[in-house]
Amino acid sequence: MLTIDALKEFGANVDEGLARCMNNEALYLRLAGTVVDEKNFDRLKDALSANNLDEAFEAAHALKGALGNLAITPVYEKVVEITELLRARTDMDYTALEAEIEGKREELRKLL
Repeated sequence: MLTIDALKEFGANVDEGLARCMNNEALYLRLAGTVVDEKNFDRLKDALSANNLDEAFEAAHALKGALGNLAITPVYEKVVEITELLRARTDMDYTALEAEIEGKREELRKLL
């Protein structure tokens, strides 16, 4: 079960996330619990596999917003990194960075 303490231990900025949810802990935890199933994680992975940088950027940018609003910092920071590289259309192998994002996503999933 996802808890405020578990999210803090994970590295989320819970105070910031709670503030965005009007300090409604139940709402914050519900939203934080659903972000691991956000479809844009798969959309990002698929777009990167297809070397579709435009689609990958759109997916990463959407994830950045969702994770940023909830202040899920460990995943957010990696998503920001890939978003900015994709925004600049950096020609590189994104495999390692996408794997880091997926790893952080799985760490968050384990908290559920």
